[in-house]
Amino acid sequence: MIAEIISVGTELLLGNIVNTNAQYISKHLADLGIEVHFQTTVGDNPKRIRSVLDIAYSRADLCILTGGLGPTKDDITREMIISYFNKKPVMDEESVANMRERLNVITDETLRESLLKCATVPDESIIMHNHNGLSPGSIMEDQGRICILLPGVPKEMKPMFEEYVIPYLRKLSDQVLVSVDIKLLDFKHASVEEVGEAPVAAKLGTLLDGTNPTVATYIKDDGNLIRITAKASDEETALEMIRPVIDACKKAVGEQFIQSVSREEKAWNM
Repeated sequence: MIAEIISVGTELLLGNIVNTNAQYISKHLADLGIEVHFQTTVGDNPKRIRSVLDIAYSRADLCILTGGLGPTKDDITREMIISYFNKKPVMDEESVANMRERLNVITDETLRESLLKCATVPDESIIMHNHNGLSPGSIMEDQGRICILLPGVPKEMKPMFEEYVIPYLRKLSDQVLVSVDIKLLDFKHASVEEVGEAPVAAKLGTLLDGTNPTVATYIKDDGNLIRITAKASDEETALEMIRPVIDACKKAVGEQFIQSVSREEKAWNM
């Protein structure tokens, strides 16, 4: 399965906020074995959103959109998706009840019509209820295409993604991606000639040409990093594929220049 992440919001294009959602979603999709080939950011414009969807579905099976599900006039993502997939807008009564409860707690303001649009969802979709905000998300399947709508606010998006999206996608993906990082000594303890990105890449040689597992180098503020990533049917199989590549990388670079071998910031006994 190939996925594309579409972040909707003019404020993203203006640089008013940092797009942390795409990074978060990409990381979790990788853990699920779902490849992300493109990330797209588009403003709150109907024609441009439609154009982005056309392009995305020409190269991906799954589109995950964040942002534009709120109550204001420029929150148009939901309406665009309903139109794009020829769905009918329906009111999700559980979301309406949630909204009334939250507003009664937060303020004495009566429920306005503009807020009711937050509870509107595409018909025949899986509803993802928002326990941290007003707008529900939704999942649609249409002729082999999957579309997932999520709120743009990270504190709403992340819990919804973990509660609904991960279990849904886990059923569709039969592979996982596992990565292991080899951290080299920093430049205070070794020279650029020993642990710099170009010299390390030269030492790794044909190891960088592998397709599964893959080997890549990343330069960090505190030194160089070698990342080994494998795709397999399960985690243990992926780890078995990675172990000999770790040994080969250590031998190529030199054990004396290895600071640590870790996965998800947890040290391994390799």
